[in-house]
Amino acid sequence: MLTASTQPTQLRLGDVLKEAGYVTEEQIQSVFAIQKAAGTKKRLGELLLENNIITEARLNAALSRRLNIKYVSMRDAPIELDAVKQIPKAIASKHCLIAIAETHGVLRVNIADPLDYYAIEDVKLVTHKAIEIQVCNRAEIMQAISESYAEIETKKAASGANESAIAATALGYVDISEAADDTPIVTLLNSTLYKAHTSGASDVHIEPFDEQTHFRIRVDGLIVDYLSLSVSLHNSIVARIKILAGMDIAEKRAPQDGHFRAKLQDIDINVRVSSLPTVFGEKIVMRFMGQATHMDHSHTFGMEPDDYEKMVKILQVPHGVIYITGPTGSGKTTTLYMIMEMLSKRNVNISTVEDPVERNLARINQTQINPLAGLTFESGLRSILRQDPDIILIGETRDAETASIGVRAALTGHLVLSSLHTNDAVSAIVRLVDMGIEDYLLANSLAGVVAQRLVKKVCAFCTDEYTPPENEAALLGNYKYTTLVRGKGCHNCNNTGYKGRVAVHEILPIDPKIRSMISSRAPTENIYKYVKEENKMKSLQTSLQKLVVEKKTSIEELLKLTYFVE
Repeated sequence: MLTASTQPTQLRLGDVLKEAGYVTEEQIQSVFAIQKAAGTKKRLGELLLENNIITEARLNAALSRRLNIKYVSMRDAPIELDAVKQIPKAIASKHCLIAIAETHGVLRVNIADPLDYYAIEDVKLVTHKAIEIQVCNRAEIMQAISESYAEIETKKAASGANESAIAATALGYVDISEAADDTPIVTLLNSTLYKAHTSGASDVHIEPFDEQTHFRIRVDGLIVDYLSLSVSLHNSIVARIKILAGMDIAEKRAPQDGHFRAKLQDIDINVRVSSLPTVFGEKIVMRFMGQATHMDHSHTFGMEPDDYEKMVKILQVPHGVIYITGPTGSGKTTTLYMIMEMLSKRNVNISTVEDPVERNLARINQTQINPLAGLTFESGLRSILRQDPDIILIGETRDAETASIGVRAALTGHLVLSSLHTNDAVSAIVRLVDMGIEDYLLANSLAGVVAQRLVKKVCAFCTDEYTPPENEAALLGNYKYTTLVRGKGCHNCNNTGYKGRVAVHEILPIDPKIRSMISSRAPTENIYKYVKEENKMKSLQTSLQKLVVEKKTSIEELLKLTYFVE
């Protein structure tokens, strides 16, 4: 173990790397020349990495062996916030280090550069404790600094807000003057939004109950508890959010919707707000719009290569309607936006009508509906048709009139894309007929349907392999396998067993046979039989079975889908 008192004081990084055989003297001298020419104060390790002379993994492995310290990942062990807050954030960020635990008076610190003796001395001075050093990748440390100190700020703000509630037992209003920006409520909301955003959350739920108000966040489709506050703070929290979102703070008996944009610690956030009266007060849900998250196969709309080829072929039609379907939270808008970004590269005029506009897209004319001003999906679409569009995006087909205008726009030579709430691709046909679209109009206008789901991936850090029982094996059809996986739950996945999501798709191009079946009002069962046996459509269930066998997701995710399919 290397501590602040045992660290070598004359060890040079260049010597360590040459000793390991990772660099030559000529390479080191070339980097020194670059350093001198640029007049930079960057350390040797940073310059070696920037010039691709060595990888960070090799650099850290060499230091680990030479200094006899551990080379770790931030995911190896949970971070103790009591340890983190012993080092000020300014020092942690400056030297790229973070305390992760304290054992018997020894503070364990992950650091990107274990030869940065000034950093270690700074930590020793502010903590007055022995330091155990572990080397870790820089990006992982910086992310941990962002998330951990954000959580500390949130907990601190929550504590301050609770203390204020105890001191003032009745908080029936909120001060919205400029001087109020440092109040505990404002600090609490700011830090909560920052923490939720950096954690990859899609939603923040604020729920009042008899004695406490609970904050919960949705990460990878799962709700996890975050913090609890005195219920006496609830009205102040709700009032502050309503002010930000442009909602009526006096109206507490009816649901409301609002929206706001903000900048928190150099992060731009776009939040949609919904309020709903409950027996204990108004429940608030804040949803992050346009959240940039990692997506598998992002260059192919999140689709597998064979699905992507089918999708591209559908998009080549000069006119028609294409629907992306699925339940709420299945990623329909994300897929539509990726498709629109690709289509915008053509020499075309694209207009959209959305509620809300979740992300601004280059070269696309986006319209936000505003019912109070008389701008609805229907009126917006009629106006767009007078704007000489080539391609139209309807954010969501919610009613018969919107569906009818979209179909008629397709029949007059436009390519129309929209989203629809159905459980699979064939159900979209049934839903549109139920909306009142004439069979012959639908048959002549529909170009394709894409059903989509977001499936939770088993956490890579707590994967547990097992042999499935017969009832689970029966769900996998003819796929061959030996074992399946499930997540045991760990600190990396909030003890849920899942981390990250992947999209599965069911792509149905509308061919002449399906058009004929729609026109003749063929039974839905016949359409299902045709697309399975002759159209060779890969179903959502088949795609999910493949993910289970490939050990990317669990049998539980397949069971959820099978419930709807059957």
